[in-house]
Amino acid sequence: MAKSTLKFKDSVAAFEQLKAQIAARKFAPIYLLMGEESYFIDVLCDALSSSILSPAEQAFNQITVYGKDSDAGQIVNLCRQMPMMGSYEVIILKEAQQLRNIEKLSHYTSKPQASTILIICHKEKNVDKRSAFYKQCASAGVVFESIRPRDYEIGSWLTQFVAQKGLRINDKARQMLTDHLGCDISKISNELDKLIVSLPQGTTEVTDVEVEMKVGISKEFNNFELCNAVATKDVARAMRIADHFARNPKDNPLLLTIMALFGQFRDIFIVNYLRWLNKHKGVPFPDDMELMRTLKKSNVFVIKEIKQLSAQWNNRKVFNILGLLRQYDGKSKGIDAGASNDGELLRELLLKIFME
Repeated sequence: MAKSTLKFKDSVAAFEQLKAQIAARKFAPIYLLMGEESYFIDVLCDALSSSILSPAEQAFNQITVYGKDSDAGQIVNLCRQMPMMGSYEVIILKEAQQLRNIEKLSHYTSKPQASTILIICHKEKNVDKRSAFYKQCASAGVVFESIRPRDYEIGSWLTQFVAQKGLRINDKARQMLTDHLGCDISKISNELDKLIVSLPQGTTEVTDVEVEMKVGISKEFNNFELCNAVATKDVARAMRIADHFARNPKDNPLLLTIMALFGQFRDIFIVNYLRWLNKHKGVPFPDDMELMRTLKKSNVFVIKEIKQLSAQWNNRKVFNILGLLRQYDGKSKGIDAGASNDGELLRELLLKIFME
């Protein structure tokens, strides 16, 4: 199957467009919601299931089935039923990736009924885009492909998510959440929803203080602070944070810490290389806005900080550190790690970085 060319930002744009169409009650006869990122699929499915029919109509005309417990023929028959005392019959197929012979749904999708709305939630992977079933869904209805974000994409999405709630979020709070929860949008949205509900009336900004109090992430012992301590060569503070991580390994996975450090040193390496091009090749050094695009950052203050930090590091050393981080990424996954636990590996990694 051909690899998708869509990016996470494309999914976000399509998601917002679909939400607007649902809110305007512009419905399609078929919705194929598919892909690795379950958050968008769940939100769109919930929006459709609560919007198409009134609660009274749902009792008669809305049926939810699950792929594992169903077969394609049963679902086709359900779709061909006429609604009772309403405009639509709504059939929701959840966990469609577990439905055997899903292609047989083409017996219905080749000629869908105007009175039926079929919602297919296909998680973990895409439907085969070469199949007649996929092509019929795309032709007669709406296909939404949910792309999982990369680590560098999650921060801008989080800022946008909070902005839709009428709030801002400061850089440290955003970094604390993404470092702690990774790229799991469902977890991030759940934690933010709980946090926002608990904020005092009139609050305009989510800060690291609120994140520490409501989400339970320490504002002193987190990957944001560790990266800052390493970049500023504050050995004592970095090792204190490493000791805290070693005592709380479940809350501070080594893999996420290595990813955070790698991202920081990658940015430093790029900025220093651009400086080298400017000095030795006469290539103009990019302005802050261009650097934001190059480094995929959403805040000019972050760019200024990276430029200041990069001046303290020689790129030969940074290159060696990136190699170390790749090596310890493997160790965090059990490759040549020996009997060392995550806490010991992190201390060992930090000492090697400081010795460069």
